[in-house]
Amino acid sequence: MRFPNVMLALSILAAMSAGSAAAADVEAGKTAFKKCALCHTTEAGKNKIGPSLFGIVGRKSAALENFNYSEAMKKFDHTWDEATLDTYLADPRGTVPETKMIFPGIKDKAERDDVIAYLETLK
Repeated sequence: MRFPNVMLALSILAAMSAGSAAAADVEAGKTAFKKCALCHTTEAGKNKIGPSLFGIVGRKSAALENFNYSEAMKKFDHTWDEATLDTYLADPRGTVPETKMIFPGIKDKAERDDVIAYLETLK
């Protein structure tokens, strides 16, 4: 009977895709975030060159009232969830052309997952 094998395979695939954030290391993400901290804070309401990233996960892009976002970021119109953050952190300028963010991105997927896991703790 092949049906149970298909269900098992689908369960494994679902666990693998959902498990990327679960397998991420928050402490490693906090350490990796140091390169982001040159321009961003993790304090609510406090901005640097870039906006505060406190509460970024689940927030709409360009949503902080006390930060002057680029027109490109204002037009991006996404919610910062794991998938959107992953894409953006891999290639900020490729994801949002003409963004003011000059950071080249985090090429390592595991490091991005760790940073995103850390950002998820900022609530």
